[in-house]
Amino acid sequence: MTESPGGSANVPSRDRRRFPGISSRSYEHPADRSALVALRKLSGFDTVFKTLSGLLPERSLRLLFLSDSVRVGEQQFAHLNDMLRDACYILDLEKVPPMYVNQDPQPNAMCIGLDEPIIVVTTGLVELLDEEEMRAVIGHEVGHALSGHAVYRTILLFLTNLAMKVAWIPLGNVAIMAIVTALREWFRKSELSADRAGLLVGQDLQASMRGLMKLAGGNHLHEMNVDAFLKQADEYEAGGDLRDSVLKILNLLPRSHPFTTVRAAELKKWAASRDYQRIMDGHYPRRDEDKDTSVSDSFRDSAAHYADSVRNSKDPLMGLVRDIAGGAGDLGGKLRDTVFRGGTRSDGPGSGNGNGSGGSDRPEAS
Repeated sequence: MTESPGGSANVPSRDRRRFPGISSRSYEHPADRSALVALRKLSGFDTVFKTLSGLLPERSLRLLFLSDSVRVGEQQFAHLNDMLRDACYILDLEKVPPMYVNQDPQPNAMCIGLDEPIIVVTTGLVELLDEEEMRAVIGHEVGHALSGHAVYRTILLFLTNLAMKVAWIPLGNVAIMAIVTALREWFRKSELSADRAGLLVGQDLQASMRGLMKLAGGNHLHEMNVDAFLKQADEYEAGGDLRDSVLKILNLLPRSHPFTTVRAAELKKWAASRDYQRIMDGHYPRRDEDKDTSVSDSFRDSAAHYADSVRNSKDPLMGLVRDIAGGAGDLGGKLRDTVFRGGTRSDGPGSGNGNGSGGSDRPEAS
């Protein structure tokens, strides 16, 4: 039996390792961590943004969820309340964030707020996932709270809404959308960080994989296979030519979350890493050391990660980038071969090169 935050007894379905004093830096994706370390070093940064809470829709959101959603507690959704308190106990988050269940058939969850984070899960998500899968999702959201993501995610929500309102002002809209695009790139990396936090809480990789697979294909586990699902991620990364590489970028830009197959592959890779094993063995950065963290070291780690990603990527565009960086002799020929790889090509005039396929608009998956 464990004692959860607040003193009430909480009995998880099985024993899980706890991480006293763990710093969010231990599980944060390098690109996410470098941005957060830099922001935390800016004296008064959080205070400035929190003073904007009167201008941002946070108060309105809190009242909305309080008045039109169900607050999780000992008398309402008690099983979710137990999971939430257990997640906070495992990650040593002192204050348990309020959590609400909102009527929405779309499976989704979020952690927002400037002064204090709040967690919201939809009925679609509650009905879709089993206990262990839901535990990983709640751990995911608690990871957002521990990292302080809620502040910056709320700002992104505000800026996205603002961009829609000033769309008729050409330059104003361009400026805001440039910020929104940069924030979305960070937002996607923060999701990878939170997936790792969810694994630390649930400590069940297969449950995390199933949850992501269900977000993509619904509650049809008897029709799906985790290994086959992960193969989709490999095919997505390596398949196609430069046209597909560009379409991947265009498809990703408007999204707040990475694609589910990519998230699953990234999480499995991290679970097999030495970093994860060290955390499970009790060796991890402590929260009381955060103030001594070097911004330059964090940016170097981030740069090294991106360099490693380019070096090991199977994507055709990344292959071309490697060739350019390596001083490829016949770039024109390599570009031509890469673009038309797999098609019929002749050197004479009038040779056909096939038609590029357009991207499809697919609804955002949470």
